[in-house]
Amino acid sequence: MRKNKKNKEIRLQKGAKGYNGTLLVLGGARSGKSHFAENCIRALPSPWVYLATGWAYDEEMYQRITRHQADRGHEGWLTVEEPLEVGRVLQRHTHSPVLLDCLTLWLTNLLLEKHDIPAATTGLLESLSTRQAPTVLVGNEVGLGIVPENALARRFRDEAGRLHQALACVVGQVVFMAAGLPLVLKNETKPHKKQRKQQK
Repeated sequence: MRKNKKNKEIRLQKGAKGYNGTLLVLGGARSGKSHFAENCIRALPSPWVYLATGWAYDEEMYQRITRHQADRGHEGWLTVEEPLEVGRVLQRHTHSPVLLDCLTLWLTNLLLEKHDIPAATTGLLESLSTRQAPTVLVGNEVGLGIVPENALARRFRDEAGRLHQALACVVGQVVFMAAGLPLVLKNETKPHKKQRKQQK
């Protein structure tokens, strides 16, 4: 029993890099995914980079962004707003822990701006693979409901599913959030080189 409990613990390692140091947090609306992701990043030494992909295109979205900023506070955080070129931000801050919130809004922006989704996904994967610090990615799971009635919504659902699968295949840890509780879907991180030496 103790072994199983230990395997379910999600903990980002300070020296983790690339895919091994990446955590993907999925869940529905108000599932607690952003709060969980922020706590994981805060367990690491600051400063932390908050990569915000949302556009404040109306008053409701502006209020939502403002509320998120107030909830996490400003101390220790560097906020970078980038709706499209997230890979560049990940590389620019390669030595700092980064929280990308969220993949869903990033995908929405790509679709609305008619970007090449497979190419953008490849670029994100390449940027993650060479990072020198932990990364947390937040995304909305939108594939659990009914089939959308319009073509754009169906394409969005399908593209989100493909993006999440592509990331889940390579990252070290994947968590699904429901009612504020984390369900660990994958935990395959390897000890950092220094930690492996200490364990011998």
